[in-house]
Amino acid sequence: MREGGAEAVCGAPRMRNALPPWLLASEDFVPPHDRDRYISGSMSSIATVLSQFRLDDGASAPFSPTAPVKLFVAFACILMTSLSTNFVFTLIVLAGVLARLCLLPAAHLKRVVGVALVSSALTFALMAPAAFFGQPHSAVLLSVKVLVSVSIALTMAVTTPYNQLTSALRTFRVPSLFILTMDLALKNIVRLGEVALEVLTALKLRSVGRNARKGDAVGGVSGVVFLKSKESADVTFDAMRCRGFDGEYETHAKGPARPAVDACWICLIACLAAAFMYLQGLMPR
Repeated sequence: MREGGAEAVCGAPRMRNALPPWLLASEDFVPPHDRDRYISGSMSSIATVLSQFRLDDGASAPFSPTAPVKLFVAFACILMTSLSTNFVFTLIVLAGVLARLCLLPAAHLKRVVGVALVSSALTFALMAPAAFFGQPHSAVLLSVKVLVSVSIALTMAVTTPYNQLTSALRTFRVPSLFILTMDLALKNIVRLGEVALEVLTALKLRSVGRNARKGDAVGGVSGVVFLKSKESADVTFDAMRCRGFDGEYETHAKGPARPAVDACWICLIACLAAAFMYLQGLMPR
């Protein structure tokens, strides 16, 4: 046993010397540095878009009307603002919108004002050449109208729960198929956005070294999202068949009844309509 052990120990150096040099060399792999700005930018963009699709964050204030009245008031204000040719009426509605924005929470106020200002600035930039064709006031008038309309729409969105807004659409006899399509589309956009975000996260974690063809990753991410969307559509179709869907989309979220607040808002919109007709010259002065 001692002789065999001695031979094994003595033979170890000879075996080590017999190994080729490439097998004894260190194989430390240092991947070349590469930027992940493309993947990080895509993830940031998707996360920003998903943060805007908050389907259940609407919180009604104590003085807010019910969802059907709120939808009617918002639609009437946007319609009268769009049809108005009198800048004074647009300024009256703008004053009311600014007063309502002052009562919003800070997070909602930042969201509404940011989107409204960007939309208004873009409209002003597109209509600025009209000043060279003899219509210098068109850019200002349209930009203010866009500011008012976008602010009204977003204020209604951030102060109304999504399920109550869907129920309000049924109150005005909007077709069930339209509401169902809109409901499924919004929910699936959020779900597919989360899938795309997860795929991009996995791609970022598994990326090693330099990749000169970063654009090819878009095809893989798009393919996964497409397959997930097809799977979701098939599951929804099978669920509708199993439950005997007959085209009627029922909603149950009515919200608390506020008859006094609703009456005040209806009177307010009636006064605004009277001012619109008076300033437009539709009423005798």
